[in-house]
Amino acid sequence: MPTFAAVDIGSNSVRLKISRLASRRLVEIHEDREVTRLGEAVFQSGFLSPDAIAVTVKVLRRFHRAAQRAGAESVKVVATSALRDARNSQAFLEWVRSATGWTVEIISGIEEARLIHLGLTSSLRVNSSPVLMMDLGGGSCELTVSKRGHILETVSLPLGAVRLTNDFVHHDPARKSEIRQLRGLIAREIGRVRPRILKAHPKIVIATSGTAEALARVCRELYRTKSQRGMTVSRLQMRRISKMLTRLSLEERRKVPGIGVRRAEIIVAGAAVYSALLEHCRLGGFRFSPLGLRDGLLAQMAAEYDRATRSGQQIESERQDSLLAAVAHYRVDLEHATRVRESAMKLFHELRSIHRLPPEYREWIGAAAMLSEVGDYVNRSGRHRHTHYIISHSEILGYTPQQRRVIAAIARYLGKSRPGSGDGPIKVLPPSDQKHIAKAALLVRLAWALNLGRSGALEGIRVRMGEASVRLILTHRARMSVDLELWAVERERAYFREVFGCDFSAAAA
Repeated sequence: MPTFAAVDIGSNSVRLKISRLASRRLVEIHEDREVTRLGEAVFQSGFLSPDAIAVTVKVLRRFHRAAQRAGAESVKVVATSALRDARNSQAFLEWVRSATGWTVEIISGIEEARLIHLGLTSSLRVNSSPVLMMDLGGGSCELTVSKRGHILETVSLPLGAVRLTNDFVHHDPARKSEIRQLRGLIAREIGRVRPRILKAHPKIVIATSGTAEALARVCRELYRTKSQRGMTVSRLQMRRISKMLTRLSLEERRKVPGIGVRRAEIIVAGAAVYSALLEHCRLGGFRFSPLGLRDGLLAQMAAEYDRATRSGQQIESERQDSLLAAVAHYRVDLEHATRVRESAMKLFHELRSIHRLPPEYREWIGAAAMLSEVGDYVNRSGRHRHTHYIISHSEILGYTPQQRRVIAAIARYLGKSRPGSGDGPIKVLPPSDQKHIAKAALLVRLAWALNLGRSGALEGIRVRMGEASVRLILTHRARMSVDLELWAVERERAYFREVFGCDFSAAAA
């Protein structure tokens, strides 16, 4: 039974969760968290403070020892808003690597939202109604609208509780003018996404993170009624709680059951955000879930280990949705892109004895085939360079940033240029992936050549393997020709010999 560890380095706190995969389900075996306020100085000066770095690294050393004791086979460490904004984030990454050996990945707000969604949908059963998921951290607030497990909308807003506290709350208790300014900024940011949330009509609202938990606990203590179910907060209750908290001093807030000593410092801003979301988006309330980013990371690792898990199916669905969205956005011919992908998948399977690519490259080659023409949206001149840039920098959900770089590199070399070790798209990849790009790109080049005419004439491909040769047999539809496709495929003979070391030819059946 494999054991996975997930570490979430947030702007307010650092969290660890270790789980074991048993019968295709994740079973928690250890959890830990500590408030380090890593992002506090970032939101004031743009730099991580040495003290916050030292405290965070000390906590990460503790997490490292826990992961070792648990026998974690795989550890995923991600950082969010504070590291996205910090101008000295590289120094922090190097310090963590030196202290623990871990490589920290700084993820985007959209990727953060995707992982939170994955963590929730992999563990919770939700009906067919639209669901709004809200995660309020120290530096940002992630909002995701989902239906039947499919993400419809996702956005990251700069409304973290630590960020807002530093920007607006300068007195104890906060002055009325500070609260007005705080609420004004929150309303402005929510106004950007309010129409989309209203249009989705979410019937279920789930809130995650420590701030949501604290507010739900406060609500449970204040409103002990038969109608109060679990960790839920209504819009009216949230409005009253937020108003109450603005009137209390820090010491008074610390005495409120459910908030905690450190959370009391930022709860006023956090409560203002949740109250504004419920008010402006006409939401009845929210229920708290203890699941979050680290659960999404664990689900991702479980899916990579066993694609048959529930999270594996969810990730596959996310990828398909995202690829189709990208094809539509960049006005790619979907029918043609699908045919190129199918041809690439066929070649990957039939030529596996000579390309010997890792199994995961099948998925990445398919994605590169689907997106091979997105660069045309910018300009046909230099379109392959544009394709690489778009794939590398777009939020294609379901793929990690590293996987997107691999997909982008495969799609980059579909023109006259050939991948070289000194090329920019190649240098950013790990050595283990650099050596595979030429083979993967060649399979997509062949798939694209097999569909050059865009007529749908190609009906099928058969591959005949000789001792030192490969021959493609193209079957075509009645009264349709594949002469153009044969010409395009034959142009790849020399490059095929260079990459795979064997002769290559093609013929029509």
